[in-house]
Amino acid sequence: MKFIKNKEGHTNVEEADMLSAYRRTGDLEILGKLYNDYMTLVYGLCLKYLKDEELSKDAVMQIFEELIEKLKKFEVSNFKSWLYTLARNHCLMILRSNSKHVFVSLDNENMERPEVVHLSIDTSNESQLLSMEKCMETLPEEQRMTIDLFYLQQKCYKEVADSTGFDMNKVKSYIQNGKRNLKNCMERNGRNE
Repeated sequence: MKFIKNKEGHTNVEEADMLSAYRRTGDLEILGKLYNDYMTLVYGLCLKYLKDEELSKDAVMQIFEELIEKLKKFEVSNFKSWLYTLARNHCLMILRSNSKHVFVSLDNENMERPEVVHLSIDTSNESQLLSMEKCMETLPEEQRMTIDLFYLQQKCYKEVADSTGFDMNKVKSYIQNGKRNLKNCMERNGRNE
């Protein structure tokens, strides 16, 4: 497996055309050319989360396999950002399955700012789980629903909007405010113990 970035690179217009062509034809060569530009970036992201070279290489290939199906179903307007989110979620799912921690990402999905804040809940620590559950109950209904769908059920903004009937701006606002309120509540509960 080679992890060399394509020197040509593709513009956003070319990427959109390639995505469209892939959705229309299902030609894996088109998808491979598009993904090749980002393999190094995806590998670096996986290595950051998984901290294991072989696991990270495997994850790069698994993410490509996910792309084969997901790009047929979803209309993607910003491939780089969408791929980053997909790769990050893939790594988080691996970490969840390999550990006793639940990671709830609290970043704003900004690829240019790689710093990611996590709220780590030790699932073997019953008091932390109870604290999170109690804090979720204190959130307004809209925030609780969107936080659950976005972070715990791994839905994208559009899927959350479709599920709840909220418009996209409301969804983003509820998630942003909800994650801030959840984090603050859990910090308060941690200090009160």
